[in-house]
Amino acid sequence: MAEPFDILSHVQPHFLDLDAYEAVDPPEVLAERAGIPESQVVKLNGNENPYGPSPRVMEALANLDRVHIYPDPQQVALREAIGHYMDVAPEYIVAGNGSDEIIDLLFRALLGPGAGVVNCTPTFGMYSFTAHVVGAKAIEVPRNDEFQIDVPKVIKTALTSSKIVVLASPNNPTGNSVPVADIQRLLDAGLLVILDEAYGEFGGESVVQMVASHSNLVVLRTFSKWAGLAGLRVGYGVMAPALAEVIMRAKPPYNVSQAAEAAVLASLDDLPYIRERVSWMVREKQRLYGLLNDVSGLDACPSDANFILCRTTENRGQRVYEALARRGVFVRYFSNPRLRDYVRISVGTPEETDRLMDALYEALKE
Repeated sequence: MAEPFDILSHVQPHFLDLDAYEAVDPPEVLAERAGIPESQVVKLNGNENPYGPSPRVMEALANLDRVHIYPDPQQVALREAIGHYMDVAPEYIVAGNGSDEIIDLLFRALLGPGAGVVNCTPTFGMYSFTAHVVGAKAIEVPRNDEFQIDVPKVIKTALTSSKIVVLASPNNPTGNSVPVADIQRLLDAGLLVILDEAYGEFGGESVVQMVASHSNLVVLRTFSKWAGLAGLRVGYGVMAPALAEVIMRAKPPYNVSQAAEAAVLASLDDLPYIRERVSWMVREKQRLYGLLNDVSGLDACPSDANFILCRTTENRGQRVYEALARRGVFVRYFSNPRLRDYVRISVGTPEETDRLMDALYEALKE
């Protein structure tokens, strides 16, 4: 009898010890966990747009008659529309299945096995996760007590180990932006900077226009947050045309679906509607920030994004998270030791804010 085939012996070693990305569960799973109908779930853990997409998106999807046809592999209409929105030429744009795919493609192109990318923690977990997937490593340079980056240390670390830095601005989960002057210092040091502006429509200062004069700058954006298209997965990178051409050749040919492309085009054709909802979310964030800072035992961090990171007292981050979940209110808790005292709360509708606050006061009594 033949020996059993050892399939795991054929798996790359760095895959065997890969920790899965800590993703958020869908509403139906959250409802089951809390023992309530899905309609009663207050989902404030994914930084999604609570108002959903433009009605023109739903109309475009309802009338989509090309689902049997492969999408355009060259993304001509998509790149033109996004380029117009960003005020850059289409050849600077590469669209992907969420900005996560653009991160993956860039890391595959720029990082060989054993190579490193400087990662300023705490930050978005996909950077270290994707580095591990491609056989590279994330070299951590911790942020300071105010969650700002240590520019001299980043430069020193990158020049001696990587020359590639990935940053989020506004940063997830802390909400603060990287000053443009700091980005300029990194670029002037000869580093390749990948700047993730996933929350750029909510606040902070964009550096997209600097890409044309800095070939060592890549800016990432997404339609998941501000445009309400998280479920359709469309993100993009703005980068030097020479790099964009390489990434376009390397990407899966049909990586953005017909439905996703139709949704993006409809969204960009209805910017006043979406921008109004974004302004609602910014106002609600300001209200939420004030309410949270009035709660004894909580300290809300200022945020340029559509979420607020809150510090709890007495190492109660996980306890608060679990107490809220039992009441059908779901926020985000991170396993990162530096964030053990924190929860991250996405901005919802005014009604969701009110339910959050009622549940929060009850949770803090436990």
